[in-house]
Parts: sequence; C-alpha cells; structure tokens
Amino acid sequence: QVQLVESGGGLVKTGDSLRLSCTASGYISRIGVMGWFRQAPGKEREFVATITWRGGLTSLADSVKGRFTISRDNAKNTVSLQMNSLTPDDTAVYYCTAGPYYRKYDYWGQGTQVTVSS
Repeated sequence: QVQLVESGGGLVKTGDSLRLSCTASGYISRIGVMGWFRQAPGKEREFVATITWRGGLTSLADSVKGRFTISRDNAKNTVSLQMNSLTPDDTAVYYCTAGPYYRKYDYWGQGTQVTVSS
C-alpha cells in the first residue's frame, strides 16, 4: 500500500498564492506518477496536474496552465503544487493521487480544502 498525506490548504484571497504538498509513504516503488485532482461543491472531481516520478514529465489542466506548477522531490517522496493567481473558481477540495502510470490512480489522500474569497 501507499499512503498519501496532503498539507498546505487554507483560505486566501483572489490573486494570492498557495502551495500544496503531498508526502507518500509505504510501497514507494509502486509509484510511477503522482498528481492532484480537485472537487468543487456540487461538481465532479477533475484533473489538475500530474508529474511522472522518474522523468518529471508534467501535465496540467488547461484551466490552471500558466498559474499552477507541479514539482516533485524524490528524496523526500513529496510532490508539490504551487498555485498562483488564485480565483474563486479554484475553490475546491484538492486530492493528492498516485499510481503506477498516467490515468491509473490507485491511491488517494484525504484531501485538503482550498478556499479563495473574492
């Protein structure tokens, strides 16, 4: 099993920045990709960003390109999401995820709330 623990959520204002982190533990060798999804109230969970564990290749949703950056620290088993120029549309619970390859997300964190006020 792989355990994922998120941190860094909170309440910010429009235009502010926030950095989320997710630390993995357990069978790290099972991880080929890590990333973030989010779910706003009344909406389905949606893809935000992913990064491959070895090559560091990234993929971001169109809605966050140019504002969000995903990175990883293999030594610390951590993936981070730097979120800039936040808007109320970014308000959601952000979930860390991990799996063996892209679109195969076997593990999920508990989620961290991000609220952006106008």
